[in-house]
Amino acid sequence: MTIYILNGPNLNLLGKRQPEIYGRETLEDVERLCAEAAGEVPVKLLQTNWEGQMIDWIHEARDRARGIVINPAAWTHTSVAVLDALNAYEGPVIEVHISNVHKREAFRHHSYVSLRADGVIAGLGIEGYALAVRRVLTLLG
Repeated sequence: MTIYILNGPNLNLLGKRQPEIYGRETLEDVERLCAEAAGEVPVKLLQTNWEGQMIDWIHEARDRARGIVINPAAWTHTSVAVLDALNAYEGPVIEVHISNVHKREAFRHHSYVSLRADGVIAGLGIEGYALAVRRVLTLLG
């Protein structure tokens, strides 16, 4: 019962890029938090700067993951393709944003992914990922 933790563009720079917005923690820190939150349930953390790769991982999750935690980053606001892929996935999906997107530029206030997500967590730093993993586990019963 793997939980996929999917991360979109520029999150490979987490901890280095705009730390005043995103903090100093890294994706390795995110993975550690998610593994702790999941307990005995395995997590698979992935990051890509390529939209097609993200879509392929969502398709892969149909057969390999019981739930998805996704930080689509910039694709949140632009990608109908990511939304369509998530709509073809039957398990729980929780959308995560490290920053509070509602306090930022107006274009960040709209999320295509939210149309599919079973929950949205924003502005809680990387702790939001751990909360999302816990929520996936709750939804799975």
